[in-house]
Amino acid sequence: MSLFHRRPLGRSSLSVPDVCLGTMTFGEQTTEADAHAQLDYALEHGVNFIDTAEMYAVPPRAETCGASESIVGRWLKRQAREKIIVATKVAGPSRNLDWIRGGPLALDRANIRAAVEGSLQRLQTDYIDLYQLHWPERNQPMFGQWQYDPAKERECTPIRAQLEALAELVAEGKVRHVAVSNEHPWGIMAFTRLADEFGLPRIASTQNAYSLLNRTHETAMTETCHREGVGLLAYSPLAFGHLTGKYLADPAAAGRLTQWPNFGQRYTKPNVAPAVAAYAELARSHALTPTQLALGFVRSRWFVASTIIGASSLAQLKETLPATLTPMHGELLEAIDAIHLRYTNPAP
Repeated sequence: MSLFHRRPLGRSSLSVPDVCLGTMTFGEQTTEADAHAQLDYALEHGVNFIDTAEMYAVPPRAETCGASESIVGRWLKRQAREKIIVATKVAGPSRNLDWIRGGPLALDRANIRAAVEGSLQRLQTDYIDLYQLHWPERNQPMFGQWQYDPAKERECTPIRAQLEALAELVAEGKVRHVAVSNEHPWGIMAFTRLADEFGLPRIASTQNAYSLLNRTHETAMTETCHREGVGLLAYSPLAFGHLTGKYLADPAAAGRLTQWPNFGQRYTKPNVAPAVAAYAELARSHALTPTQLALGFVRSRWFVASTIIGASSLAQLKETLPATLTPMHGELLEAIDAIHLRYTNPAP
């Protein structure tokens, strides 16, 4: 019997375990054999929700583009397909990913359709359970940016047109449910309003960063998603490894941040290190590891539909998956909030 709970994903008919296995290390930090072992381990423990993307592995580069989906696909081919929930994403424009469809200029019908067809082929499946727009096409702050700048406005595909393109794929049976990622309240409202007004597919979820270092979701986004019936898939609950505490003891510890120093800009801000140190001290004072505190906290939030955890190795997953089950109690949550008020969202 699985220790993980199942939760509805927004207003969709999809029910997902409250922990999801992320795959962005597959094909870069993680070999195919280890990746398949991770997938087997997750499934054995009741986690049948897998998240990937056409641009993975990360950091994104031409040589590994699509590798994560391909690795998942070769594993998926051996499974009972109807028992696995597969989520993937279409890469949008403005990220200089010139090797993906020539550097996609839009989330228009042609790009979305081409992306789906490629993902279906790599995943070796006839359908995708949850298809997500990886980031908005429009101008908005994301991935460590924290201020909206109207001077950066640009032409973009209307959201209604994006939904109409997704609706075609749903009608054809290639996609079961649709979703967004790295969204803001305005985007959530626009997607849900247009879907309701024109009878288009409603977004089931948004995949946004959420952790002890980044609780920006808790104000406007939490209210918006709750009222609009949109679930949160929380990514980076360990803040790229910072919240394990390993970089406190050794700033050169092995990990993607030391392997690729320019990756993860949101974690270079000045209050990250003191906040991590405070959370690590709190964890140890309650006989917990920093990892247990960080993952248990995210999974405990009422508005988190599923916590996405990723691992570079099976050994790491064997630590992080059980850590998500760490119970949170009132005194501990109050102490977490006290630190949060001292170091508010150091990595937005």
